[in-house]
Amino acid sequence: METLISLDKIVKNYYIGSITVEALRSVSIEIGKNEYVAIMGPSGSGKSTLMNLVGCLDTATKGSYILNGTDVSKMDDNRLAEIRNREIGFIFQTFNLLPRYTALENVILPLIYAGSGKSERIERAKQTLEDVGLGDRMDHRPNELSGGQRQRVAVARALVNKPSIILADEPTGNLDSKTSVDIMKLFGEIHAQGNTIILVTHEESIARYAHRIYRLLDGEVDKIEINKNPEK
Repeated sequence: METLISLDKIVKNYYIGSITVEALRSVSIEIGKNEYVAIMGPSGSGKSTLMNLVGCLDTATKGSYILNGTDVSKMDDNRLAEIRNREIGFIFQTFNLLPRYTALENVILPLIYAGSGKSERIERAKQTLEDVGLGDRMDHRPNELSGGQRQRVAVARALVNKPSIILADEPTGNLDSKTSVDIMKLFGEIHAQGNTIILVTHEESIARYAHRIYRLLDGEVDKIEINKNPEK
């Protein structure tokens, strides 16, 4: 399997006055193309910090990070933003949709940042909403949609730039159990189309959809589990 993400001996420290907080301590992780991975751990284990590093939202204090053949460890904020927009689609627990924008307008946003032409933006956004089952809700604003529909809009927004990686932070945290299953089935379809999916979750039932689970404890990889029978 071709390696997509390689973190080698990653250290992340935060400094509060004279106090040093070690959020990650020599974490090494490899994720291959089209893998489906979950990152788990209790509060304070470092999983959110790790997610921010993998998503190029932050940089490490020490260690190297190779993303799709590119060393992003020492990049400045502008280059990191370019990598994020090209390589990574983000899905958040709170959806992070703009309330005054329609579903279509929310999905178009990443294409504006990518510099796509207007007609291409509209066409691609419409098709992506169709792909996630929201073809009849394009003109609805977030407050006119259910929680599951809002998350589908967020999924469409993450997919519209055709990123290699989908990074989902507690993607079902605000959803009921039935809607959570529906969203995880959608993730399975996305994975089947070739995307690499990384779930950050504290829910065992959600982690069971992943093929491999990294469990963090006190800023270190505590164990790696292979899930031989992932949920479908």
